[in-house]
Parts: sequence; structure tokens; C-alpha cells
Amino acid sequence: MIPRTPAKPARAKQTASQRRDWPHRTSELGDFLPDGFVVGVSSSAFQIEGSARDGGRGDSVWDTFTASSGRIIDGSNAAIGADHLAKFAEDATLLRELGVDAYRFSLSWPRLQAEGRGALNRNGLAFYDRLLDALLADGISPMATLSHWDTPAALRGGWLNRDTAGRFGDYAHAVGEALGDRIDSWVTLEEPATVMLNGYALGSQAPGRALLFDALPTAHHQLLAHGLAVQGLRAADVRGRIGLSNAYSPVESLTDREQDRSYAALYDLLHNRIFADPVLLGRYPDPLEPFAVELRGLLEADPADLAVIHQPLDFYGLSYTEPTRIAAGTGRIVSRDDPAPVAPAFPFHAAAYREFPLTGAGAVNAPEYLGVALAELHTRYGDALPPVYITTVGAGFADQADERGVVHDPLRIDYLAEHLQAAVNAVRPGGAAAGVDLRGFFVRSLLDGFEWSAGYTQRYGLVQVSFSDGMTTRTPKDSYRWLQKVLAAR
Repeated sequence: MIPRTPAKPARAKQTASQRRDWPHRTSELGDFLPDGFVVGVSSSAFQIEGSARDGGRGDSVWDTFTASSGRIIDGSNAAIGADHLAKFAEDATLLRELGVDAYRFSLSWPRLQAEGRGALNRNGLAFYDRLLDALLADGISPMATLSHWDTPAALRGGWLNRDTAGRFGDYAHAVGEALGDRIDSWVTLEEPATVMLNGYALGSQAPGRALLFDALPTAHHQLLAHGLAVQGLRAADVRGRIGLSNAYSPVESLTDREQDRSYAALYDLLHNRIFADPVLLGRYPDPLEPFAVELRGLLEADPADLAVIHQPLDFYGLSYTEPTRIAAGTGRIVSRDDPAPVAPAFPFHAAAYREFPLTGAGAVNAPEYLGVALAELHTRYGDALPPVYITTVGAGFADQADERGVVHDPLRIDYLAEHLQAAVNAVRPGGAAAGVDLRGFFVRSLLDGFEWSAGYTQRYGLVQVSFSDGMTTRTPKDSYRWLQKVLAAR
């Protein structure tokens, strides 16, 4: 989320799992999973649905962002994505044959409300009706996310505008009334920290604002939207469980110097605590003294808002990618001979973890830190922490099919196996996070899709999506076959 000191790419010949004695192939891992533990896969609407101009769908902030030159690495957009809207029946078959317990997908807010308000779009609603029917017919539990970053562009100001929170609450109530009898689990928002930091503080993602600390109101407005959505869903008498999905990254300082430690504590607050504390404890964390001016808005939060945010939850979603090592300074190399302006930056950066390999997308591959994340949640929130689902874990690589059309992705298999086992080991008796009620694990993702600012340069899917002559084809990768065997061996 913040500028990182470059590290050498990981070497593919060895991964962490090969240096450990963890069983991670097929039946061994199937036997390792606890009884009743939910294993699912995830997706998000903007990344895979396509049909961007069909059926009355409105633009989202990501449509606007991708239309701006230079925003997306390969200059692509999500107009087609994985063409899921047209091929959902094929994708439902892939889910059934994979053998997952649950499917986590997101509802496209601009497909259901083009303007972010008013009656739900019948065409959009009909698509989700068909998708739910297919899932339930195959015994797959639906987990629906109300919004995964694709805020309607028509809502002026986006999450800087407090009114967007009210619109989201209304939207949640309307969707709950329409679909609430068939969805088993509801996620209100996906990673509000990512939206604030990347979308509004740094400008690297939609809507592309670079406000640094002035982006903090978007944190509060998203949290308020979450609370209003929980109220809206419960007023609609939905039958499913309700939670949210927060990104969490264990944070440490590069050195023991006071400046590094201070900035590490600040980043922990910005990324983790201001999004978890109000939801689970009903209050914002105390602002750190050196940054009291920048964080003053946390002290000024209306207690009535905090009461709305602090709704009882049925589960808490943890979205995990990597740990973060913080050092003072922007991390940029600035030449006095280069007068080109640079984007605003925080006074700290993410330093490299040279002791761990990287994924193809440049994320630190450190599965043990998933156990650290669970342990920190337990330590910080104790009995206030409801049952936990790991709602997102996945790795991006530039997968390519061989001459026979087969996609070999052993690094993804190792990555998923390591993280799944790290999570389960952490919550076992004697584990670092013993006491956490861990209920399930969702793999990102079922399909290759549009990977936000990376466009189509990175692939996260268990199923390859290929594009040719405006058509998409699906090819299960080795990781799909591996997970299929793991689930069959339980």
C-alpha cells in the first residue's frame, strides 16, 4: 500500500514450504483440516463480471479511474473482465466440481443502483438471483459482499462525502429485502483500509486522490457505512450472518531507532487499528502523541457515530496479504538533477523483507505472519472478537499455459498450502492464536480477472481465463486440481 524498498525477486526453485516439514499435498492436508472448517473461494464483481455497459449498470469509480491514461500498468480495463455475467453457469459448474463449501462474491453496487440511490435495477437483481439459484442448487453456501471497492461514480465525493455512508445503508437494506432469504453470510465492506490508503491518501487506486492524512475522513465514513449497513440488513430481517472484511498486516519497525518505531506504530494505527477498534471496541485508538495534529479527527468523532459503527457482529473477516516492515523516510531516491514533480508521500515507507521470497506480484510470502495477525487480533480484542473467517488469501503470478495448454503453478500451491496450515496451526491448542474461533478460509480467487492497477499483468485465479477474439475460455490450473483433491480427502 505504501512505497516499498525494492527487493530481489524470489527464486522459483525453492519456497518456504520446502524448508518446513508441513504436509501440504492432497490427502495429508485434507486430514489436517478441522471438522466443520469452511474452505471457499472468492471473487469480486468489478474484476470478473464484465458487461460494463449492459443492463443499466452505472459507472463505478474504477471505471473512471481506468479511463485515465497511465493509471493501469497495461492500459487495460474491466469492460470484459472474465465475462462472468455471461458465463456464470460455467463458473458455477467449476465451483461444484472444485468441491468448495462456500463462494464469496461481491454484488456490484453500480449494477444494482446506477446512481448509488433509488430502486434496485431489475436486470442486475435478476443476475444475482440466477447466480444464487445455481449456488444453492449445488449445495454451495453464498457469502455476499455488498461492495468491493466499486463505489458508484455518481456519488460525488465518494467516501469523502458523509452522505455516501447513508446511501450505502439504504442500499444494504434494499438488497437485504431482495436477497436476504438466500444468502448465508454478508460482508458489508471489503478492506476499507485499502480504499482509504491507496484510493484517497496515495492515489495509486481509484478514485486516485493523493490527500495523505486528509484522507482520514474516508475511514470514518466507510466505518459509518458499515454500521448503517448492518442496521439495514437486520431491519430487512436477513437470515444470514453479518460481518465485514478488514485488511490486517502485522507491522514492525526496520530498526529499533525511535523514529522507525514511531512510524511503525503510526502505520499500524492507520492500516489496522482505526478500522478494527471502532468496530470491535466502539472507540478509535488514542492518537499517537507525535502525530496528534494529523490524527485529531479521531478525537473529534461523534459518539453517536461510534455507537452506529459498533454493531454486534456474527463474524469478523480477516483479509491477509503480507507483513509490513516500516522505516522512516519516503523510501524514494530523489535526484537534484531531476526537476520532475513527485506525488505526495507519507514520511515513512515499507522496507524489504529480504529473508522471505516474493510472489509474482511482489508481495512478501511469509505465511507465519498470518498466525501473527490472528494472535494480535486475539491479544488486542479478546472476547470482543467474534468468530473469524480468513476472507482473502491469494498470490499473484504471471501464469502461462504450456504447449499442451496446461497451467502449472506450483508456487501458488505452496503458497496456499502454507498459509492454510499456518492459520489452522495458529489457533490449535498451544498455538500463537489459541482461543481465536477460526471458522474458515477463502482463497483468492476462483478466476483470473482484472487485477486493479496491475490490469491483466498478474493472475490470481485457480482457473486461467484466456482472451481471444473477444471471447474468454477457462482452463483449471494445477492449483485448482490440487485444492479439489484436498477437499475430496477431508
